[in-house]
Parts: sequence; structure tokens; C-alpha cells
Amino acid sequence: MLDHWEAIEHQAVQQHWSYARFLLELCYLEADRRAQGRLQRALAEAQLPSAKSFTNFEFDHCPDFNPAPLMQLVEDTAWLERAQNCLIFGPSGTGKTHLAISVTRRSIELGKRAKFFAATALVQLLQDAKLQLQLHPLLKKLDRYDLLVLDDIGYVKKSEAETSVLFELIAHRYERKSLLITANQPFSQWDHIFTDSMMTVAAIDRLVHHGVIIEVQAESYRRQAAAQRSTKATAK
Repeated sequence: MLDHWEAIEHQAVQQHWSYARFLLELCYLEADRRAQGRLQRALAEAQLPSAKSFTNFEFDHCPDFNPAPLMQLVEDTAWLERAQNCLIFGPSGTGKTHLAISVTRRSIELGKRAKFFAATALVQLLQDAKLQLQLHPLLKKLDRYDLLVLDDIGYVKKSEAETSVLFELIAHRYERKSLLITANQPFSQWDHIFTDSMMTVAAIDRLVHHGVIIEVQAESYRRQAAAQRSTKATAK
């Protein structure tokens, strides 16, 4: 208000505004400033790895991809309020992380708190907390986030230490808060992630009970770009 009142006052005098209209315009400016500040703080807190969005996702590259279920998630935050999950599957390089970032960013824009992790980094954080007998406090701390993203869960090592804390995270957030998980492997191959089949079944059961499953099938962007560079180099 201090920054803009004089300019707004000049406009008010020129256009013969009432005092109430003048005050309302100043309040709108202040509300917008606060909203933008909140958004910037929330985006910084989320630690998204890049500024991806749906506007720069190449949907033409994935002709068999049906974006409708994903678009429903970004229209409002009802799924987060219901503690639903989103699971994005597809081969490496098909844009799963791009979609995950886009969903997360949109959730933040709609007023929710989110945190983005590489799955291996989060598992390491959970392991360290467990060694210090602080796993439960950390899980409670992560409850502040309406959405927790685990990118590339398939890179988690199949060891008891890693998979036990991963399962504890999934079990803790079940029907409490939402998870968004990307994976190269379909559920049929998740025995490569967890140490035994019972834990695999239990983890999948919790994730899909209130989950939306998205599948992306396409050629790898990175592989395609490398092939194009190779073709150009050969042509020269």
C-alpha cells in the first residue's frame, strides 16, 4: 500500500472514485502481493528440479497418452484433500518427471504445500532419521506437505534398510496425505524394489486403494534427441 497509494490516489481523483473504491483497490494490490509472496515461498520450499509445466510438455510425442485423468487432478485440489495418490508409469525418458513437476507446481498454485524428492534421496533421509531414532518425528514433519513426490522409485536399492523405511513412509501417509510416485517399472516388477513379496503387495495395495494410475508409453526424448544430433553430425 505504501508503494502504490499515490499512484492509486491519482487514478481515483481522475476517475472520481469513492473513498471505499480507493481503499478497495489498495487492498486488492496488497492481497495480490501477499499471494505472490506465498506462491514464491511455496515453490522455493517444494524444491522442484526445473521449471516444467504442462504448457511446455510435448503431448504430440506421446500419441497414445491420454492426459484426461491427469488434467482432472490439476483442475482442483479435491484429490489432495481426500489423500489420494498419483502413480505415473513409463519407460525412462518419456516425460514422467516433467508431468510430476507440472502436477506439483499446479497444486502449489492452488494453495497446497508440496515437496519434491528423488526417491533415493528421500529414502536416505528416512534411513538417517531411523538410525537416530527420529523416523516417526520426521514422518510427522513430512505431514505438513499435502503432496510428497517420490521421483524414480525404481532406483531405490533392494535392501532391507532402504525398503523398510520406504514402506513405513507409504504406510504412514496412507489415507492421511497424498503421494505422487514415478516409476520405470510396472507393479509386476516391484519385487525388485522391496525385499519380499508380502511387503510389495502391502505397499501396492495402499498406493492404489485411493490412487490414480497414469501410463506414458513413448520413445525416450533423450534417445530421440541423441539420434537427431547424430544424424545432423553425420550429414555435416
